Amino acid sequence: MRKVSSDDGHSDTEAYGADRKSFSGPLNKRTTRKTTKFNLSEDGDSGSLSAGSLRSRNNNDDYVEITLDVGDDTVALHSVKTAGGADVEDPELSLLAKGLEKKTSLATSVTRNASARFRQVSEELRKLTSFRRPPAVNIDRSKSAATHALKGLKFISKTGGAAGWAAVEKRFDDLTANTTGVLPRSLFGECIGMNKDSKEFAGELFDALSRRRNITDGNINKAQLKEFWDQVSDQSFDTRLQTFFDMVDKDADGQITEEEVREIISLSASANKLSNIQKQADEYAALIMEELDPDNYGYIMIENLEALLLQAPTEAVRGESKNLSVMLSQKLRNVDYRNIFQRGYDRVKYFLEDNWQRVWVIALWLGAMAGLFTWKYIQYKNRAAFDVMGHCVSIAKGGAETLKLNMALILLPVCRNTITWLRNKTGLGTVVPFDDNLNFHKVIAAGIVVGIGLHGIAHLTCDFPRLLTAPEEKYEPMVQYFGEQPDSYWHFVKEPVGWTGIVMVVLMAIAFTLATPWFRRGRLNIPKPFNKLTGFNAFWYSHHLFIIVYAMLIVHGIKIYLTKEWYKKTTWMYVVIPILLYAGERLLRALRSSVKPVKMLKVAVYPGNVLALHMSKPQGFKYKSGQYMFVNCKDVSPFEWHPFSITSSPGDDYLSVHIRTLGDWTRQLKTVFSQVCQPPANGKSGLLRADFQGDNPNFPKILIDGPYGAPAQDYKKYDVVLLVGLGIGATPMISIVKDIVNNMKAKQEEAGALESGNGPKNSASNFKTTRAYFYWVTREQGSFDWFKGVMNEVAETDQDGVIEMHNYCTSVYEEGDARSALITMLQSLNHAKNGVDVVSGTRVKSHFAKPNWRSVYKRIALTHTGQRVGVFYCGAKAPVKELKHLASDFSHKTTTKFDFHKENF
Repeated sequence: MRKVSSDDGHSDTEAYGADRKSFSGPLNKRTTRKTTKFNLSEDGDSGSLSAGSLRSRNNNDDYVEITLDVGDDTVALHSVKTAGGADVEDPELSLLAKGLEKKTSLATSVTRNASARFRQVSEELRKLTSFRRPPAVNIDRSKSAATHALKGLKFISKTGGAAGWAAVEKRFDDLTANTTGVLPRSLFGECIGMNKDSKEFAGELFDALSRRRNITDGNINKAQLKEFWDQVSDQSFDTRLQTFFDMVDKDADGQITEEEVREIISLSASANKLSNIQKQADEYAALIMEELDPDNYGYIMIENLEALLLQAPTEAVRGESKNLSVMLSQKLRNVDYRNIFQRGYDRVKYFLEDNWQRVWVIALWLGAMAGLFTWKYIQYKNRAAFDVMGHCVSIAKGGAETLKLNMALILLPVCRNTITWLRNKTGLGTVVPFDDNLNFHKVIAAGIVVGIGLHGIAHLTCDFPRLLTAPEEKYEPMVQYFGEQPDSYWHFVKEPVGWTGIVMVVLMAIAFTLATPWFRRGRLNIPKPFNKLTGFNAFWYSHHLFIIVYAMLIVHGIKIYLTKEWYKKTTWMYVVIPILLYAGERLLRALRSSVKPVKMLKVAVYPGNVLALHMSKPQGFKYKSGQYMFVNCKDVSPFEWHPFSITSSPGDDYLSVHIRTLGDWTRQLKTVFSQVCQPPANGKSGLLRADFQGDNPNFPKILIDGPYGAPAQDYKKYDVVLLVGLGIGATPMISIVKDIVNNMKAKQEEAGALESGNGPKNSASNFKTTRAYFYWVTREQGSFDWFKGVMNEVAETDQDGVIEMHNYCTSVYEEGDARSALITMLQSLNHAKNGVDVVSGTRVKSHFAKPNWRSVYKRIALTHTGQRVGVFYCGAKAPVKELKHLASDFSHKTTTKFDFHKENF
């Protein structure tokens, strides 16, 4: 009890009670009960306030005395001493006292009389030393929980021990070569191995480490960097937790306010390229405070974060076992002990098991070419021309015969209507790899190049020179074919057989070159105006040069030198049927697209440069999930048709495609449709949107042609399917997922009808697929907007757990990285409270970084032993090799068989 006299003569009596809860400091690391007493005295004009004896009940000698100098407008920390008068070196206690100085300085700046100043200061001191702490949380320090938490705060992906520091030290030396051994804050992230996208995060980490060591100039030397490195690479959970807490607690007062939470959310969202979370930082900060500060103290403590991080994952993926690796290892055969011949035998056997369809087709093709070449070689070896031109003429004619076959075959893989009919209506799909039609098209093109080489080089470098230099009596039998003995190459060039051959080679060279990935994908940086030679347009139009090539080929075959009988001029016989078949397909496309017009129903432009087109379904347009169709827009180009996977399901009353703008045509298409779109209203998705009822004369006209068969359409053959889509490659998988959902609804309706005795059996009863795993991997958070409705529908409809959905956002650092730690916490809190994922904005919880595909196959192999699993992939080429290899590996070493199918672009 003390009495304070104010300037106006009034007196106030202040009582400062005992038995208060104190801060968690070095005097007692865990929260305990403290006895607090204040002694106030005035020293001159400035005044001195002494708050004494923060006394522990366990040790009466363990207390601290804090002395503040109270001025007219300021409050300054004078000293922090023990009961014996020694200075206190404890940094946490000093931070507490400085927090008192900061808070009371502002309050007293507007309080002019001494009594009020002392009252204000004492009140702040009482708050800091006597505040009621939230109830102690029940912290699980079990091994499993601590292990999970330890994975949750990694500041550096790979520390590498001494080698890790050696690499950091080398980078330090390189970065500070011109700064006299001083590393600035801006280069800290690069020095410790963080990427450029984490520069802002690295800066905040630098600030947190600097505050701990009272470094204020924004620069550190090598010794200080070593201290920083030791802390961020420390494997203990307490150190990591303290470092992360210091990053959030920017004013170093031991408390995290809502504003500080908002700032770290914004920082983490920026580092992980999550723009939507960045925009909603205020909302999510309030959510965290609501969860961790239920009593509205206005701050959270380090114990709250510790409790949150020590919570083990509450959700386990269905079917996952803790002993997954052990169980699988028992199923795998150890073949390392086998000798080189046995291992080689196994490799050949496994290769044939996986590729027998391709092997027999390629073997048949190679055998046909070898037979034709041999036949022609022997035929001309027994003719008079062999005496003049020797083996060269036999090689040229053998190569020409393979050319005829390949010029006929190369059209068949691109007769898509025919292939679709054969796939759907016949059983040839079991023995013929229709999925590899484009690959076979490319293989045949390589065969044509070889044939051109054999035929052209043999003629130009061997046959024609021998004809020009042959003795007159030896040349005599050739007069009936070539006329009088020529004296120059011009004789051969000016004849139809000569110039048609040259024109064909030039045109095919142009078409083949522009079809290579470097030109077709626009990977070459060519200066203007030659940059027009790259991209899909150049590929598309250059391939139409083959119309001229085939016309020249027929002329060339009719005018050949060494054959006079018409029935022996067989070139036209080879190519006539394929040409008519291909021409009929192109005619069918033109007729079908004009007879089956479509009306645009909805257009939406989504993040990631994706254009979604919803259109009416023409009468009689029947398709399967996983198939694709061609789209034409006359406002962009009347001649170009581009293939896109159908994203609607057969049960929908509309057709939809999602188009990512990657080339000239798609960019122009997006531009054309964006002009008739507006920003969405009423909470609808998309950056731009247009919904139409009826015809709109100003709307771009769309023509479609299809559907065409694709690998993914065969998913119904399997009880279990693994669907993998990368980015826009998710489009055929989305159609399959929607089809499964529609069939589940149909089955439910069918079951209800049968129970009531009404209605015949529905076709859904023949639906074979009982389990689907869908993995969608994308770089951008905005990509999830493309199919948000489908995700939510699956989550709501799939009560039996038929479809297991996994969304992966690779822009977010892997789960366990400190840069994504707060995002992980926020994700768990928001999903538990609202049932919505903060990354995807759907009810499907997202994962971070890339999937561990081996673990995915592992879990499926154990869950579905003895079954055949269809693996369907669509997207970039990067993961194809791994996915295909894992499918083969698990098929051979477990009882679960994986059939891998890849979508070709």
